[in-house]
Amino acid sequence: MSISRREFLETAAAATLAAGALRADGSASGMPTRLLGKTGARVSILAMGGGSRFLQYDEDQAAEAVRKALDLGVSYIDTCDDYGKDHLSERRIGAAIKGRRDGIFLATKVTTRVPGEVPRVVEMSLRCLQVDHVDLLHIHSLSEEGDLARVEAKGGVLDQVRKLRDQRMTRFIGVTSHTNPAVLAKALGRHDFDCTQMALNAGTVAMMSGSGGKMVPNPSMQASFETTALPVAVRKKMGILGMKVFAQDALIGQASAEKLLYYTLSLPVAAAVVSMPRFEHIEQNARLAKAFRPLLPAEMMDMQKRLSEKNKEALDLFFRHHVDA
Repeated sequence: MSISRREFLETAAAATLAAGALRADGSASGMPTRLLGKTGARVSILAMGGGSRFLQYDEDQAAEAVRKALDLGVSYIDTCDDYGKDHLSERRIGAAIKGRRDGIFLATKVTTRVPGEVPRVVEMSLRCLQVDHVDLLHIHSLSEEGDLARVEAKGGVLDQVRKLRDQRMTRFIGVTSHTNPAVLAKALGRHDFDCTQMALNAGTVAMMSGSGGKMVPNPSMQASFETTALPVAVRKKMGILGMKVFAQDALIGQASAEKLLYYTLSLPVAAAVVSMPRFEHIEQNARLAKAFRPLLPAEMMDMQKRLSEKNKEALDLFFRHHVDA
């Protein structure tokens, strides 16, 4: 059944508000927080990404950048085992948060699809992060149907991360994708993940007018995460993280950083994960997050129509082969 774009946006906005969307964090920073779905944890609406753009800092600058984000009220830090060679991102973040673990929601990801490697890889992640557990462990970068089949096979990666949760090496488990909305939707529907992280931006939602003036997905293009996977995650009350907010800067210049960030934050997400390779980016995004007000549905529809018509096919192709390592 086709969904009305306006109906979905209105439902999404209601879900966001019902989740206790905007609440000051109680500190001097003024950074709003949201509930991370059924986890019950509250996290800053702006999360710091530790991917390839974060790795543009040198080692000393990287630590300073993380601490600056924390000082400005960012409480969610996102990294991965394969961001940089030999767990480089995790090592840099571990050094930066040493002595500051309290109050930080720390997420990392496991990339391997070899079940027997999972415990060893995650143990190394914990050593690099200098912690005895993370708050969230994602299965990283779900792609096509065969990948999902490997992940969910008996004794596979999903079973392994569940065991790590039982062993308290992580509090919660999740799955990420920026390539295949339909496969992610299947994974979320089949399994009881605590959280999920997906590409959510205004340039990858291909909609067209349907009967009665309703906006429906364009069948000639790949479905978007927003219309395919996001509703499943909302229905199952998962903690939802939006990423690729600026589409690796492809959308910068076509819309302001403020509007692009606010578009994602106006969806039913707990936080937007943003890689910020310059100190001024951290300051700007923190300032925008603190001033956030949800966009109106009509404004969101206008943004997606304008930006997707120009960018969607190219962005789908780019993200299909993109590795944020």
